[in-house]
Amino acid sequence: MTDWLPSLNALRAFDAVSRHLSYRKAAEELSVTPAAVKQLVQGLERSLDRALVKRQGRGLALTETGMAGLADLHLAFEQLHRAVTKMRRVERRQSLTISVEPSFAGSWLMKRLQGFKALYPDIDVLIDASLRLVDLAREEADIGIRYGAKPPSGHIAHRLFDEEIVPVCAPGLAAGPPPMKTLADLRQATLIEFEMTPWPSSWLKWDAWLSTFGAEDFDSDRRIRFNDYTVALQAAIAGQGVVLGSRPIVQDALDAGLLVAPFAESVRIQEGYEVVATEEALARPEVAAFVAWIKAAAAPEPARTPR
Repeated sequence: MTDWLPSLNALRAFDAVSRHLSYRKAAEELSVTPAAVKQLVQGLERSLDRALVKRQGRGLALTETGMAGLADLHLAFEQLHRAVTKMRRVERRQSLTISVEPSFAGSWLMKRLQGFKALYPDIDVLIDASLRLVDLAREEADIGIRYGAKPPSGHIAHRLFDEEIVPVCAPGLAAGPPPMKTLADLRQATLIEFEMTPWPSSWLKWDAWLSTFGAEDFDSDRRIRFNDYTVALQAAIAGQGVVLGSRPIVQDALDAGLLVAPFAESVRIQEGYEVVATEEALARPEVAAFVAWIKAAAAPEPARTPR
């Protein structure tokens, strides 16, 4: 029985091929050519004197030998990734990478982040503002702030805000002429539409929102469409039309008088913003500190007792 190990690059190439069952997709993950991946896997097969991958139809399949060590191999690379991440953090300032949806970052988080920095000046914070759903267990992000999160096993999620969708516009547009008082007045307005995928809720679409109140057949030609929610909100602030506002995102603009909610109607839904981290990450003091801070920052202010 031999105790040598094959090339780590060859094992990594086989690990990628086993997950994708494609030399091309494995090559994209590893940033090399498909030919290089195939050569590494064939070299591993020669060193083991066993076939690991076989052709099946137009794709690939694993042999019985290829399947034998697969679970342990995946686990080994997960542990290597964690080990390297821990080594990178040694003797460095504490740092956090926050993966967050761009409109929430720009409209809510950035205005309050200085409060966290004042409490924890030694923690460096990187905001990764993107709609991409980062894998917190495998990638560099420590914390995710997500809309409608369904965290996998080993992740902890805390609800920051319950969601309410309400039409908002600039004060001058609401005042008219003609003034906006009822939903029927929207027939004379330009509707600002947010169109972006992936997005877990359809409630920022006017047709879905209006149908809740039996208001249908609105002129689709009187609409402006944006694929960036922050830009859609800026268009509303500029008086270009009425947009459906996510209450947590637009509340600061409402409080500042940049936007108004001219109608009584709103829709409350089950989705909402969550702060998410893995159980392993939450064991780090800087991660736990940020989660505790943002939960407190998002908590509703207590009602003031009249004097």
